[in-house]
Amino acid sequence: MKGDELDRVTRAQIRNLEERSALWVSRHLVMAGRLLEDDPELAFQHALAASRRGGRLAAVREAVGLTAYAAGHYGEALREFRTFRRISGSNAHLPVMADCERGLGRPDRALDLARSEEAETLDAAGKAELAMVVSGARADLGQLEAAVAALEIPQLDLHRAFAFSPRLFRAYADALDAAGRTGESEKWRKQAKVAESALGVEDPAEPDIIDLLGDDEEGAARPVPTVAEVLGGPKKDAAADGTAEAPASVIDADGEGADVEEGTGTDADGESADVEDGAGTDSAEEPLLPAADNDTDSTPGAGDGDAPSGTAVGGVAPTKAAEDSVGG
Repeated sequence: MKGDELDRVTRAQIRNLEERSALWVSRHLVMAGRLLEDDPELAFQHALAASRRGGRLAAVREAVGLTAYAAGHYGEALREFRTFRRISGSNAHLPVMADCERGLGRPDRALDLARSEEAETLDAAGKAELAMVVSGARADLGQLEAAVAALEIPQLDLHRAFAFSPRLFRAYADALDAAGRTGESEKWRKQAKVAESALGVEDPAEPDIIDLLGDDEEGAARPVPTVAEVLGGPKKDAAADGTAEAPASVIDADGEGADVEEGTGTDADGESADVEDGAGTDSAEEPLLPAADNDTDSTPGAGDGDAPSGTAVGGVAPTKAAEDSVGG
């Protein structure tokens, strides 16, 4: 394992390091990506190990934040995402930052983030993720009708499917149930399954999405990102309440949606067509740890503003298992 598994932008950042440090950082980032879903705590330790020699890199700080969030270390995750935002200038992780505030028992601060100017810069997928967090925060505060209203955004369209639509539909159904409006929720759960089938996300062996074109439509199939890629991490709710799902992690699922009805398929690229049962998909895998663009000096655990409660990332030593598993 030499780190070639990382994406091109991350490799470009790592090349700025001394050769031995670059190999160290690359190996630990690869392991963090591989372990993110199966063993998030060990993935977090690998990311911490990478930060010992690559703490100035945006991609490394992003990896520490994502793995900390997956492992439930919301204070560390929030601090790392703040640092990543300062280094890269990207607000892509704002929904996850808001969910970290929920995980720390501060739903009011999550709502403040959702009302910030930075939230206006999010793409369609980011706004959908943030809406799910806001709905959960409202439910945390006992505002059940407000939790429903928070999800009534343009992206919530019963007849159009995006990569995030199945989760958004289910979150809305759960919010309706919590508010006592069970008669309205069933159609949204049913449509979530229709959207999953159309997007080709039911079969874990075929996680990516392609255009499903009808016989009378022209054009070649094009790969479309998955929801997991949109947020670069696991889809996890920091403060599960059964009302709304929280974001997980970083890709771009913008663009126009496509019409979806019973037995109809859509994708996030704006193409739509009839879908037969069992229609499969196939596309190349994307790296698990996305990269940021810029690289400035920073030290692990040093975030912007007041740091939330929790152990500073720079103060946690990586486990022996994390270092041994990459031969570091």
